[in-house]
Amino acid sequence: MTRRSLLGAIGAAALPGAASAAPLPNPLRDTWRDAARGREVPVLLRLPAAPGPRPVVILSHGLGGSREGLGYLGRALAEAGAVALHLQHPGSDEAVWRGAGERGLALAAAALDVGNAASRLGDGIFAVEEVLRRNGVRGDPLAGRVDPARLAVAGHSYGAWTVQHLLGQRIPGGERGLALPERRLRAGIALSPVPPRGMPPRLAFARMEAPILHMTGTEDRTFVDGTGPEEREIPFRATEGAPAALVVLAGATHGAFADEGAAGPRWSDPTWHPRVAALSLLFLRAVLEGDAAARQALRGGARDVLAAADRVETKRI
Repeated sequence: MTRRSLLGAIGAAALPGAASAAPLPNPLRDTWRDAARGREVPVLLRLPAAPGPRPVVILSHGLGGSREGLGYLGRALAEAGAVALHLQHPGSDEAVWRGAGERGLALAAAALDVGNAASRLGDGIFAVEEVLRRNGVRGDPLAGRVDPARLAVAGHSYGAWTVQHLLGQRIPGGERGLALPERRLRAGIALSPVPPRGMPPRLAFARMEAPILHMTGTEDRTFVDGTGPEEREIPFRATEGAPAALVVLAGATHGAFADEGAAGPRWSDPTWHPRVAALSLLFLRAVLEGDAAARQALRGGARDVLAAADRVETKRI
């Protein structure tokens, strides 16, 4: 089978434009049922125009988000030739705050519920299994569209936590029977990475093998757990055995990455979206496609993509 490039004919210099291209029409919304867990998982699927087996990127929203979130990234992925699958995680999705008298308290309670954490990781494992199953089901939108060797996962905030643990970050107290790390996932993108709690960072990240892109901003703070910008660099610095990259966007806040319009303007500010999408595509070219030019661009600071005050570091890319 001949593999098509993740970006097709789009060159590295054109990446910012790829992120701001017109949205693809009619994304597919569905609810997938995980019979083993008795759990309904709402999904939004964006298929690329390019035919045949494609890379698949599973997207995980942050606390209080939805399958509509990270839309700018899903559109950029699909326009670049990848399948984008947005998950919605019941228990830590928008239903937590809609109609709540005290939004902050409702979100904090959802974040502290260990059942929600396990459910998110279960959703990720289920999504991997389901895209592979549907790839072989005649008539399914994913039939023949999935390249099993090019599966990746991306997420923001609680979604970044989900990415980190799916790829191997250890969980204090054990992993509640979950088969982790999910080794069928070949790469990850953590937007607003989450530092480990209750375990030394190097121990928490010691078994990481898949390449991961960590992206944060100089104003990336959250009220639920009090995490600040400097702490969001810990996962990158503690990862010693896997290829990794860190991008710090000057001025970017926590909401800069989310694209959750229903949550309010600060959660859907498009200022940084083109840069986030372009860096994500560049990273996936480097690690899923083995593109030497993309690797060199990352090592050189991705200056064609980033602003002068932004910062990039890499390890083993």
